[in-house]
Amino acid sequence: MRLNNLIIKLKEKKAIVGIVGLGYVGLPLMLRYCEVGYKVIGFDIDQSKVDSLQNGKSYIEHIPSQAIESAVAKGFESTTDFSRVSEADALILCVPTPLNKYREPDLSFVLDTTDSLVPYLRPGQVVSLESTTYPGTTDEELLPRIESLGLKAGKDIYLVYSPEREDPGNPNFSTRTIPKVCGGHTPACLEVGLSLYGQVIDKVVPVSSTRAAELTKLLENIHRAVNIGLVNEMKIVADKMDIDIHEVIRAAATKPFGFVPYYPGPGLGGHCIPIDPFYLTWKAREYGVHTRFIELAGEVNSSMPDYVIAKVASALNLVKKAINGSRILVLGIAYKKNVDDMRESPSVMLMEKLRDLGADISYSDPHLPAFPVMREHHFELSSVPLTPENLSAYDCVLLATDHDKFNYELIKANAKLIVDSRGRYLASADHIVKA
Repeated sequence: MRLNNLIIKLKEKKAIVGIVGLGYVGLPLMLRYCEVGYKVIGFDIDQSKVDSLQNGKSYIEHIPSQAIESAVAKGFESTTDFSRVSEADALILCVPTPLNKYREPDLSFVLDTTDSLVPYLRPGQVVSLESTTYPGTTDEELLPRIESLGLKAGKDIYLVYSPEREDPGNPNFSTRTIPKVCGGHTPACLEVGLSLYGQVIDKVVPVSSTRAAELTKLLENIHRAVNIGLVNEMKIVADKMDIDIHEVIRAAATKPFGFVPYYPGPGLGGHCIPIDPFYLTWKAREYGVHTRFIELAGEVNSSMPDYVIAKVASALNLVKKAINGSRILVLGIAYKKNVDDMRESPSVMLMEKLRDLGADISYSDPHLPAFPVMREHHFELSSVPLTPENLSAYDCVLLATDHDKFNYELIKANAKLIVDSRGRYLASADHIVKA
């Protein structure tokens, strides 16, 4: 009866949905549930985020404030008061899963959030974890906490894992159109999970367990990390042979089968690809497995910032300058182009390394007018406007993130020296160095 009642409430959009964590994953999901007619409560520990949302203001560039205003008009509320968890029929956890300083999984956000929810859980709710994590997290960590109340998963309360697949700034896919994988702790849990997501996602893909769903997410991101590691290594080989790796990739991509193009860069960024492989390698050790292939790709990708710094040093050396004392302008500090997302951005690592070597660092990024407050990185800088006068004042311009909003002809015409780590400049020029 409890199962059927919850499924009916979800399918008839009479259920109240609680989104826990209102960032790059939680906010788009909240908007989608509001869009189709659910009552949504957003939970976050950051009062400033809650205040912004309550005032109809977005703090993520690609999510317009009009969308937040529309959600508020439809009844969306955001709060830091976790006692309101009991009001929700569904709770979806969208909190970070970073690495600690030892490059080991840091589940503190997930576990602290779960502990905050547990006192207010009740029979007839579904709890879904979306945060990327190692296989076993849902049933090893969340399940015992939830069942500590005497609630039986699959009977009193329903537990699922459904990994997020957000791609910030990608105009070709939305929360609705990206297929969603879902695994349940029991068949009944899965049935509820499919009902929860089936109303807002075009295609929900069921798998046999939460562990299978957890590993699916890791495989997706490890696949990218390994292939990016491959082309990063190929870039170094091609450079030694005086071959443009980007030309080679473009040519190889014309093959209509058996090849998927991946592109080299100054290092990995974002909330998934630099982090997720370490979740699997850490868990694999519990089973006596050494994931050599994954770890090797990680080593290659982690070395790319140093490769780019060496290219900057070599380029400056050709004009009889050292990094120490040079004025260097970094173009793009987001982790990928056309977004304002700074998570794990290799640009920040490049800036820190250059600063430590004595460079006078500035940056320009049309998506980030001021360098944001970050837990581990500190620059009191504002974005430099790209004018002929400004560009010509720097000893070196380092293209780290190739935003489409940059005027590349203006940069090429006025910069004394350009180090291109993204392959944006196709034609060679005396003052452009490929990195």
